[in-house]
Amino acid sequence: MVKFAHISDVHLGGWKQQAMQELNFQSFRIAIDKCILKKVDFVLIAGDLFDSAYPPIDILKETFAEFRRLKDAKIPCFIIAGSHDYSVSGKTFLDVLEKAGFCKNVTNYEEKVDFFVLNPILYKGVAIYGYPGKKSGLEIPELRKIKFNDAPGMFKIFMLHTTIDKAKGNLPIDALEIENLPKADYYACGHLHIDFQYENFIYGGPTFPNNFQELEDLGYGRFYIVDTENPRNPEKIEIKIKEVVPLTIEVNNALIATNQIISELDKREIKDKIVLLRLKGTIEKGENSDIKFFQIEEYVKLKGAYFLLRNTHDLKTFEVEIKPEIKDSENIEEEAIKLYSKENPSNFNSFILQIISSLNIEKQEGETSESFTNRIMEESKKILDF
Repeated sequence: MVKFAHISDVHLGGWKQQAMQELNFQSFRIAIDKCILKKVDFVLIAGDLFDSAYPPIDILKETFAEFRRLKDAKIPCFIIAGSHDYSVSGKTFLDVLEKAGFCKNVTNYEEKVDFFVLNPILYKGVAIYGYPGKKSGLEIPELRKIKFNDAPGMFKIFMLHTTIDKAKGNLPIDALEIENLPKADYYACGHLHIDFQYENFIYGGPTFPNNFQELEDLGYGRFYIVDTENPRNPEKIEIKIKEVVPLTIEVNNALIATNQIISELDKREIKDKIVLLRLKGTIEKGENSDIKFFQIEEYVKLKGAYFLLRNTHDLKTFEVEIKPEIKDSENIEEEAIKLYSKENPSNFNSFILQIISSLNIEKQEGETSESFTNRIMEESKKILDF
């Protein structure tokens, strides 16, 4: 009998808020604690250990410390890259971890004319195969052509970071048909942030939710510990650090919304908890700026909450309906802006066309979302002379 841990989608460095980043790392530390306490024979990390191929140095330092703990406990770790920590060049900081002797990247294949042959890493009677996740699901066509270099008589694990057809639900994305995969005793899946099992295909979910929606849906992180004698009945390890308090409020009057929100917060026990404030509705009186978020944040701090996250994606403003008579269809944007400006005079109107043009900037290959956003913001500031 061999016992191993199946971890995936850690996304170290994914949260931009320091308080949430700390919870993310604490969750990973607890996962390592559990692996050592339960004396697993080895650990699998099925992609996205880091949120990017080149994580910040402070994230790397803390990560190295956790892997050293595993190594000191004589627990080997086997990894594959995910869609976030994968690099087209093939070089990532996973290579640095491997070079330091803290883990082994199990991706090892030979490319033939019409297929790929995966070579296994052998450990304690177990053959571990792996294939990395890639950006935009580019690994799926390749996974359809995978074959194993067989290891007769051994327990076979296939680590993959992708979307399988049985788990995608109604998502309008490409998915891997499981019948196209070579047979394994356990499929250690990563990529989808869900707690899901279909036969011996298992997604453990993230060790800590990676965004607002995931905190609402999952509440906390988890991973699995698997016994090779009973791989279809793994032990779920839940990582509960902070309780989540979701609060959804419908707003139509921004002038009184601040007091409305604080009144609802006052009804809840939020001490040392993560507060998820979701605002929705259509503002008919006032503007978004009339909602005093700084005042709400101060109130939440006074009540001792760990952190407040807010989501205003579903909060709309009342829009003036324009029914323009377009005379020049080739310059429809300019015509619409002229009509809008006539009905809604403002000094800002002179900047609208330039702002629209700046928003047409395309994201460059390899550019991070944060860098792309900053570039757009800088262009907009130049136009508005901020």
